[in-house]
Amino acid sequence: MDNLHLYHELETLLRNDSKYCMDDGTLIKAKIVEDALNLQPDLLKYILSHAELKDNFFSEVSDTLVFDKVKFQQFVINKSFLPDSYTAYKNKIGLTDQEGRFLSDSREVVLAWPYKDCILEGGQTKEDVKRDEIFWNETLAPDEINRLTEPKGLTGFKRFDKDGEHEVTHIDNSDNLVIKGNNLLTLYSLREKYAGRIKLIYIDPPYYFVAKKDEDTFQYNANFKLSTWCTFMRNRLEIARDLLSDDGAIFVQISDDGVGELHLIMKDVFNRDGENNFINKITVKTKSPSGFASVNPGVFESAEYILSFAKHKRCWTYNQQFVQSAYDPNYKWFITNKSASHTKWNIVDVTDYVAQQKGYNDKADAVDKLGQPIFDKLVSDFALENKDALFQSTAIGDDAGSEVVAAREKSKRNTSKIFKVERENHYTVYVYKGREIAFYSKKVRNIDGKDVPTVLLTNIWSDISYEGIAQEGGVKLKGGKKPERLIRRIVEMASNPGDIVLDFFSGSGTTAAVSYKLGRQFITCDQLESSLESTLKRLKSVAGGEKSGISKLVNWKGGGTFIYTELATLNDKFVADIQAAKKDKSLQTIWNQMKESGYLNYRIDIKAIDENVSEFNALSLDDKKRFLIECLDKNLLYVPLSEIEDEEYSISEEDKKLTQEFYKKS
Repeated sequence: MDNLHLYHELETLLRNDSKYCMDDGTLIKAKIVEDALNLQPDLLKYILSHAELKDNFFSEVSDTLVFDKVKFQQFVINKSFLPDSYTAYKNKIGLTDQEGRFLSDSREVVLAWPYKDCILEGGQTKEDVKRDEIFWNETLAPDEINRLTEPKGLTGFKRFDKDGEHEVTHIDNSDNLVIKGNNLLTLYSLREKYAGRIKLIYIDPPYYFVAKKDEDTFQYNANFKLSTWCTFMRNRLEIARDLLSDDGAIFVQISDDGVGELHLIMKDVFNRDGENNFINKITVKTKSPSGFASVNPGVFESAEYILSFAKHKRCWTYNQQFVQSAYDPNYKWFITNKSASHTKWNIVDVTDYVAQQKGYNDKADAVDKLGQPIFDKLVSDFALENKDALFQSTAIGDDAGSEVVAAREKSKRNTSKIFKVERENHYTVYVYKGREIAFYSKKVRNIDGKDVPTVLLTNIWSDISYEGIAQEGGVKLKGGKKPERLIRRIVEMASNPGDIVLDFFSGSGTTAAVSYKLGRQFITCDQLESSLESTLKRLKSVAGGEKSGISKLVNWKGGGTFIYTELATLNDKFVADIQAAKKDKSLQTIWNQMKESGYLNYRIDIKAIDENVSEFNALSLDDKKRFLIECLDKNLLYVPLSEIEDEEYSISEEDKKLTQEFYKKS
């Protein structure tokens, strides 16, 4: 029995009952399915009253009719039942599998990725955020998926340095790379050469939540459906894990919306074979409340999060980080004659000593005359200048070593004496009144060329300002740009000079720029023209020695080179042209070009499409775009590496040579 005929018969039958219809006459699928699963008598009577429907959904068992509610449910929820104009048209012109079944009915398929991978649109203009996300859902057979993710050919090679653009004559394993192309397919191409070699991955992916109305600019339409966004992220994280070295780690920045889902996905991807590879969940203060308005009814959102996982935590090494702190008043004791023998040290309260040095009787007198803030600043400055003679006393545990513990016990019995314990390959311990003398100098470190008191970095980062970074690097990205100081901290804590750092959501190029300045090898990629323009502009400036961001802090003088290249495009060019089209006439021109290219899906019947052009013209502009994209062979978005010698793809001899050189593993 023809399913389309049955769909029509069931629709006609149920329209007679108002409980299955909306006010405009539209049938309510959910109500129909609910009644079927609950075996509602009225619905069963309707189906039994129609001979063809009865034969299709009832079977006789021991003289009793049994209703197949599962079969009926699948029948009703199929898009061919109550189809929209797009589905009706697509079915009519026959997008079928090799056995003649509509693709929507086929069980031998898997769901491919949404248009940003040529099924999830991921709109990127200011207007896109005002509409619901458009998904170009389609199916690919499993063997086609494997072909889709094969390494791709490369083209458009350019080398840049402080003197500008140059021809690329060779590619080294140490070259910095900027790659244009779909980032998922780029990652699969990188795997061919870089699997197990990337030390650090940092990404700031598009979030799935609806973008806030007060944001002027953004790079991604953030209206992803949550389930699709999770698939979008998991696909990329799985291949990213393959790229990490055994001692490598990934850091992913995310907002409140999505942090829970992302954490679960990353646990699933990175915690394997019983390993717990979670490193940290870092809270980053990104803004301060201003004014009285609030987008959300709850408390003001001022933070984002960075989730970090190692490939193998047992192999990962953390480069310990410190942050500047205020003077710690626990360091209250000052040795006035530190250069003398420890047996003759004179110990006084530093606050009284500073007050007396400034001509006051004691601390109370100084505070009374100067005020607390000014006096505290005097003590803080004095402590920093005399860090080797200022100390606090700390408890000595029983596990401190036999010599130190013995000195502790002697000191308790002789509180006026200072004991000295010299240890081989360890610092010298001084014991006073049963406690260790801990000098302030251990707390002072040089940060960005300045000696300051410090504390160990925690998982709450509130010391990096997001203010004033709009022009950082000479590129603008108001709705998501990250401070160079933030990326610097991540790069320094999780990699060393010469290591490879990857960012496959290039954005404004911050990760690449910071890695460049810190002596790391970087690889970055994006599909978006706007992102790549910003990234190239920024990196050219970095090569020339630009002074924004962290440049002065790390004494950046410029230099070095980087290579720009692109995945060699085929149908991806059509995808871009289709999406950019504003008028029906443009789409007709593109369709004519597509027919001539020969890169259409083999299931497409060109003649049937052209014969039903009037129905195609009746579709909305968005549906026309969706249909034309479905007609393309997604395996030919880019030229496969294995086929770059094919003259049909017009890859130049120089690009062929450089592509082969790029994929060499040593």
